[in-house]
Amino acid sequence: MNRYAVFHAADSTYCFPASPHELTLRLRAARDDLAAAEVIYESKYVFGTSQRRTPLRKIGSSELFDYYSVTLRLQDTRVAYVFYLDDGESRFYFSEDGVTDSYDFSLGYYNFFQYPYINRCDVPQRVEWMEHAVFYQIFVDRFRRGARDKDTSYINLNWGGIPHPGSFAGGDLDGVTERLDHIQALGCSAIYLTPVFQSPTNHKYDVVDYYRVDPHFGGDEALRRLVRAAHSRGMRVVLDGVFNHCSMYLRQFQDVVKKGRDSAYYSWFLIDGDFPDPARGNYEMFASCEYMPKWNTSCREAQDYLIGVGRHYIREYGIDGWRLDVCDEVSHVFWRRFRQAIKEEDPQAVLIGENWHDASASLRGDQYDSIMNYAFTKACLDFFAAGRLDARHMAWRLNEILMRNTDTADRMMLNLLDSHDTNRFFTEVGGDREAFHAALCLLYLFPGAPCIFYGTEFYTPGGYDPDCRRCMDWARKDTAAPLLAKLAALPREGEIAIGEENGVLVVERGECALYINRTQTAALVRGRQIRENSHLLLKGGEPI
Repeated sequence: MNRYAVFHAADSTYCFPASPHELTLRLRAARDDLAAAEVIYESKYVFGTSQRRTPLRKIGSSELFDYYSVTLRLQDTRVAYVFYLDDGESRFYFSEDGVTDSYDFSLGYYNFFQYPYINRCDVPQRVEWMEHAVFYQIFVDRFRRGARDKDTSYINLNWGGIPHPGSFAGGDLDGVTERLDHIQALGCSAIYLTPVFQSPTNHKYDVVDYYRVDPHFGGDEALRRLVRAAHSRGMRVVLDGVFNHCSMYLRQFQDVVKKGRDSAYYSWFLIDGDFPDPARGNYEMFASCEYMPKWNTSCREAQDYLIGVGRHYIREYGIDGWRLDVCDEVSHVFWRRFRQAIKEEDPQAVLIGENWHDASASLRGDQYDSIMNYAFTKACLDFFAAGRLDARHMAWRLNEILMRNTDTADRMMLNLLDSHDTNRFFTEVGGDREAFHAALCLLYLFPGAPCIFYGTEFYTPGGYDPDCRRCMDWARKDTAAPLLAKLAALPREGEIAIGEENGVLVVERGECALYINRTQTAALVRGRQIRENSHLLLKGGEPI
């Protein structure tokens, strides 16, 4: 047995409370190394004299490791435990002392693993509706123009024209409200809108006034109408919160431009010198965009201001949560305060971070609930588009992604194939509809909430920003809407098992099974011939 590969850490993604009386444990070992694994556990106050044993279940494999898990149901949550490992030839114990041939239970209080006590406030809370949600992301300026009486002088792109960075097509929130029936018919139950705050750009990520909905989008009342209409249909609305940076024309930043260190808002930003100078770029900013200065989210007053914005849209508009732009560059202290404030307004308001990488440190129940799962996106690109992964390596990659976070966080992930920040997935697969459909099936079956980008139902192509942000082609008749509606209706309960058989990716969850063949030959899997590039989604044994 490869002892160096065996891993567990208490109070981590390998040991976390699933409820006030349930503790989930995970164990990692080298792939194909263990024949069996058990956990020996009891209250830490009687561990030396009394123990219980229960087996762990292998829940997945990656290229190097196997992963095992068990959820203990406890009366006394002051639990101590060690693992008992069987490699088929020898047996070992695994404790804080590492892998050993024997273990002295009478001295276990020195070196057992422990979870000292499950405090209710430390149990990661579920946003229950997220586990069944299907999201539809909208770039508002390009979705639909609804309002006919607004000022149109800013519009410089004919609807359907190829956009450039400065294009305005005139889409607005009333246009979204008008098409709620369309969105709901796709099986989508939640809408994620890119920013709606007043801003000089089409994307609105450089906010001038956080307390005003942009007149280009219909203003404050248009947002109220949309939220009311969505809620009347049982749909949710999530806004894009831009709390890492703002517009250089924000009132508070302009006050600093004029007054420098004498401004009451000087410490709200990160400035090298007495005055911010856009020509020199002597202040922290988003990327290298001098027109988007970065908030100092270590500053208590700036925190208070932004938390007030977060509360305002929950309280005054009834939105159902926030997608948090560039969340990984914002202070952890701020997110902890922000979360507490938002959950006080609405415990079921979701907080979805935009973090493209491993965000497990922020997904422990004290900051955001989930992230946009770009690791899943990249795996799908590597498998369906680039061919960098075969079925076996794809299964390993997906299992590894699931092991990054707790089960609670995994069930609330926002899974996506593309977004306003990426090439369109349909373009990435070269217009291959079979591959596109197969990827959609995987998207809907993977744990978490699937999110489709507006236009997915019409096979919308597009390269990188701004090409991915084309206008919605409402006249198009060619549609994947029937498939999307069927996928949205699938039950998404149950444990997931991801593996490979004869070159075919096999994904099973509850009563659903998905077989995807991306090789050059037919393959026989469980008595079924899976042809080249085909996918088969089963419910109760019948294809849908």
